[in-house]
Amino acid sequence: MEKTDWFTSWFNTPYYHILYKHRNEQDAQLFMQNITQFLKLPKESHIVDLPCGKGRHSVYLNSLGYQVTGGDLSENSIAFAKQFENDRLKFKVKDMRQSFTHQYDAVFNLFTSFGYFDSDADEILVLQNMKNGLSKHGVLVLDFLNVVYVKDHLVQKEIKTVDGIDFHIEREIKDGFILKHISFSDKGVDHSYTEQVKYLDLAKFQEYFAAAGLEIQHVFGDYQLSEYNEQMSDRLILVAQ
Repeated sequence: MEKTDWFTSWFNTPYYHILYKHRNEQDAQLFMQNITQFLKLPKESHIVDLPCGKGRHSVYLNSLGYQVTGGDLSENSIAFAKQFENDRLKFKVKDMRQSFTHQYDAVFNLFTSFGYFDSDADEILVLQNMKNGLSKHGVLVLDFLNVVYVKDHLVQKEIKTVDGIDFHIEREIKDGFILKHISFSDKGVDHSYTEQVKYLDLAKFQEYFAAAGLEIQHVFGDYQLSEYNEQMSDRLILVAQ
């Protein structure tokens, strides 16, 4: 029996969306405003949001006037996002490891949607696919957590109660991954999932990007596009061509 990737099963459950339902929309919108203005992206630009989840970034980018295609591995997320489609906003099921069939003015990989895979080769393949999906002057924006900050501020155990469900969360850094173990009970059934994201610092990203033939142009440390500081920044945002 083929092993299912952790993200394939977890992202497709309703519980993933329950746990993260309170994500900050203002932060997401502020970031989209700031980065599109910084990049001076013309309104006729076609942006790919990959992976797009339920489409919150895609919908907002479209409201700013951009043509947007959102792609995600989760069929449930794409089914939800399709309610927002219009002539300049489309959603489709897509795995980042699949090659692009079109070229776009920008590829956005947002909210720590990278570093999911066991092998470095898969991560580099994803970046190569994104590079090949860029038009001549296209730009890649990759928004990741700052692993150094995470390590220094790791909350090892906590309980989050959402919609009457107590999510027991334990975090650890082990074997090159940041692991988040999530366990809970609902309607008398016990559930447990583990999120894993590679421990990727700036130096490692520089290796990956070079291997994929991408050149990092800018590095930011938060959604206000402040200068990146390894100890203080909560994000690691890379802009590459």
